[in-house]
Amino acid sequence: MIDAYHASVAAHRYVLETVRAADRDRFLAALFAPEPARSDLLALLAFDHELARTRTVTREPMLARIRLQWWREAVAEAAASGAPRAQPIVESLSETVRRHLLASERFEALIDAREEEIDGPLDVVRAGNALADLELTVLGVDDAATRQAARAIGAAWLMGAGPERAALLAEARALRNTIDKAALPILLPALSLDGGMAPWRRPLAYWWAARRGRY
Repeated sequence: MIDAYHASVAAHRYVLETVRAADRDRFLAALFAPEPARSDLLALLAFDHELARTRTVTREPMLARIRLQWWREAVAEAAASGAPRAQPIVESLSETVRRHLLASERFEALIDAREEEIDGPLDVVRAGNALADLELTVLGVDDAATRQAARAIGAAWLMGAGPERAALLAEARALRNTIDKAALPILLPALSLDGGMAPWRRPLAYWWAARRGRY
């Protein structure tokens, strides 16, 4: 029991450090969620980061597909009753999956989007929507307006600056007065997409936006 507890603590620490280093803005936003939702968001972000790395860790399409298949199988195991694979992100993700009874199929759209990216451009809408839907589930939010805003920001996050991203941000912000405030930990990163905000200012900007309930 003690060994299992220590393994869980080590896995969560690994996930936290991974997301903090690779995705600082969304890491900062996730900190505004209460536990255990905070740990669940970080596990999802770490999982998303690992999928996104597929194109950078190997340039061979077959190896990339093998890597993504490994994650498909790992998620399926995480949703089952047996012990998850001995990998920190999988171990943390397993706790999230079992806590919220998430079917492994819920992750397929995200994995499939990254598989399509092997041969062409990423479908940012598909990938952004898939992650947003998972995040909303762990936050316990299911209303239509918040889902629309979260999906818009999720897709915008994967885009470069331009009119399409600006339109998605405008769509999300038009819903600010109708969203469930519990979703702010995944909506606050919109503040980083406007440009012009120095990185050192973002923690304070996120804190102030969270207090005001706006993004």
